[in-house]
Amino acid sequence: MSNFLLKLIALTTMIIDHFGAIFAPDVILFRIIGRIAFPIYCFLLVQGFLHTSDVKKYAKRLFIFAIVSELPFDFAFYGQINPMHQNIFFTLFIGLMTLHLINKYSEEKTQYIPIIIIFSFLISSLLFVDYSFIGIIYILAFYFTRNYNKPINFILSGVVIFLINVLTSAYLQNYALFSLIPIYFYNNKLGLNNKKMQLLFYIAYPLHLIVFALIKLYY
Repeated sequence: MSNFLLKLIALTTMIIDHFGAIFAPDVILFRIIGRIAFPIYCFLLVQGFLHTSDVKKYAKRLFIFAIVSELPFDFAFYGQINPMHQNIFFTLFIGLMTLHLINKYSEEKTQYIPIIIIFSFLISSLLFVDYSFIGIIYILAFYFTRNYNKPINFILSGVVIFLINVLTSAYLQNYALFSLIPIYFYNNKLGLNNKKMQLLFYIAYPLHLIVFALIKLYY
């Protein structure tokens, strides 16, 4: 599984999930399929952080698309501006900044790391970002297990996802465990994921929400 293929799986399952949430909320199958998307995005965020040559540029790109996507997100899901729920780009942005700060203090001043994590949980909850602090835990799970060999990494990440879902009573989210299958076969290669293709994956998020919002408005 290349980086490109994982992103394609995440994008496809996310769009299916959003379609189900907006137009067919009673069809649980759409939501089950959609549980695959977010853990893959979290995993790819960690991989992007580990391989990027410019974290600030990466963070800036996430933040810009978070701002651009917010109105399409609100109108697609709520039909109006909703300050009580922010789109997934905000979650990924907070997660990336958390990883950056953890890495910064990983050799010296390690006592700051728990404070960074707690602050990240608080800010993601207070800003009502998608997945809230649970999204940050997913990202941290993939980050802190990155140096284990693949089978152990696979198991540990799965245990974390399962326990968080149980503790938060998010039982539907247990289907997110299926995302670990394509993640397990990740080959650390970009595939077709060049710069133009990366931009298309970013654009696809607000674009599909705009389409869904327009369909919801006129039909």
